[in-house]
Amino acid sequence: MTTLGTARAGPGEIDTGRLEVGETRDGSPFGLPVAVINGAQSGKTLYMQAASDGDELNGVGVIQRVVPRLDPAELSGEILIVGIVNYHAFQVAEHRNPIDDTKMNRTYPGNETGTSSERIAAATFDAATRADLVLDLHQGSTSRMVDEVRVRCGKRHRLYDECLELAKTFGCGYVLDQKGPDGQLARAAPNEGVPTVDPELGGCVGWDEESIRAGVEGVFNVLNYYGFLEGTVDRSRQTRANGFEQYGAPSGGLVTMKADLGEQVSAGQTIFEVTTPFGEPKATVTADSRGVLWRIRRLPQVATGEYVCSVGTDVDSY
Repeated sequence: MTTLGTARAGPGEIDTGRLEVGETRDGSPFGLPVAVINGAQSGKTLYMQAASDGDELNGVGVIQRVVPRLDPAELSGEILIVGIVNYHAFQVAEHRNPIDDTKMNRTYPGNETGTSSERIAAATFDAATRADLVLDLHQGSTSRMVDEVRVRCGKRHRLYDECLELAKTFGCGYVLDQKGPDGQLARAAPNEGVPTVDPELGGCVGWDEESIRAGVEGVFNVLNYYGFLEGTVDRSRQTRANGFEQYGAPSGGLVTMKADLGEQVSAGQTIFEVTTPFGEPKATVTADSRGVLWRIRRLPQVATGEYVCSVGTDVDSY
């Protein structure tokens, strides 16, 4: 019998339930939505979670589409899922947990007697470290972004090769290979011996069907490659960036992008311009280095110094 919270599934069964992690402000208990898919045959364990940031919903869309397609009778191994991690932020469509004003994906491995975010992180970290592989589904908040997978453990980590292999298998086409901040699940779980990656599935307000489809395909690539399902995976070459250069607006006004998302840019190439509301030129910004236009703010209006876009740098393929 495999359990996660109140979800219980024997071999060949699937069940959903709640993982209780605290109480709301009126004293009512609350729990995260969870699912257990227990394959008819033995095998590895995969852990997946979504909405660690409460407004990053594409991962929720992936899980919503993946679970109905899974038949435990055809599955080897187990899949543990937390469908919505940042419960409080999800309820109000915000990025950070409003109870403690914390970004959830900076609190791992968590603390079971700590703040709201630390308690949720501790409960989900406990589930994640039961697994052999972890997919922490994100998106680029509300900015426009390429579909990518982030390898966050760092190149000197003992599980670096395994994490990079998992990222390539997911197969979004783009990989950011850069050590992440402390407190990320994709940093903390490898320290416990579990290869973990952070698929960043585009960026939108609400969710984006194209990025969700890429995420669904990525999950099934992982299930097939690691033996959960019987199938083959065509692992094509990925465009890999090893760093970011971020660009802000040198003056306030309206931004016009001069390069497209995913476009290769060269040093000195114009990537955006800033004008007045009447189209009068105020500033032209060029790329400092060769790279790929990775992420773009969604709204055109900017104040001086406000974020506009990011270029993935030190680019290769593998």
